[in-house]
Amino acid sequence: MKVINFMGLRKIAAVFSIALVLASIGSLAVQQLNWGLDFTGGTLLEVHYSETADLTGIRDTLATGGYKGATVVSFGTDRDVLIRLPHGYSDKEGAELLQKLQTAFIGTVELRRIEFVGPQVGDELREQGGLAMLLALALVMLYIAFRFQLKFAIGAVIALIHDVFITLGFFSITRMEFDLTVLAALLAVIGYSLNDTIVVFDRIRENFRKIRRTPPLELVNISLTETLDRTLFTSLTTLLVLVCLAIFGGEMINGFALALIVGITIGTYSSIYVASNVLLLLNISKDDLMIPVKEGQEQENLAP
Repeated sequence: MKVINFMGLRKIAAVFSIALVLASIGSLAVQQLNWGLDFTGGTLLEVHYSETADLTGIRDTLATGGYKGATVVSFGTDRDVLIRLPHGYSDKEGAELLQKLQTAFIGTVELRRIEFVGPQVGDELREQGGLAMLLALALVMLYIAFRFQLKFAIGAVIALIHDVFITLGFFSITRMEFDLTVLAALLAVIGYSLNDTIVVFDRIRENFRKIRRTPPLELVNISLTETLDRTLFTSLTTLLVLVCLAIFGGEMINGFALALIVGITIGTYSSIYVASNVLLLLNISKDDLMIPVKEGQEQENLAP
């Protein structure tokens, strides 16, 4: 087997990762995220048209009617429309909005539902979402520290933080709406990236115990080469499904699919060039992975 020198590019990869993370943090600090209705509060209306709805015409009608910042997307079929308004409206005001839509449309327009999300609920969702990510990272570090070793846990958590910040930075820079579906995708990215990193770490640990008189850098390259096929096949098959969802799934699921596409792509890269790189920076060695010998067994082994 030809061993690929992954770690020969570890310095370039480190500079690339640091640049991406700093750009993401800078964008989040300057312009933050484009929070969706779930976090900011507002009104959600589901409207059914008797014929194919013209989304552009609906947006123009709402803009001229004084409903600034309204988001209009298809919902399920080309006759069902979801309208998000950044401010709270009562049922009476919702009926007035429906009347304006009806006036601008030849067929019939039916209001299926109207929901109001208060700003207090939005603040709670934002706080709970952040706590959910922090708790997930803490539990990941605890799990890997018990299963492998503390240096592996540090490497895995740094890789996950790297993935989360870059995915958040993508949404901040592109100004795409960040709602609960994107938050769910972000938590899924943590799970996916962790699974990929654990596969790599398991092979590194195995090779450290099996292959002797080989420097750690070469052992990491061997382990990454052995797991490369599995990593690429798993990522590519998952990405094919997500690309189909992003293209054909409609606007409702577009943010969810894009978050997973960015997260899985970065997660595959980080399991190779971030997590493993951190292990080398922490001077991982065979001594860190020695299986502890009980006192009774040690005396038994020393006995003639």
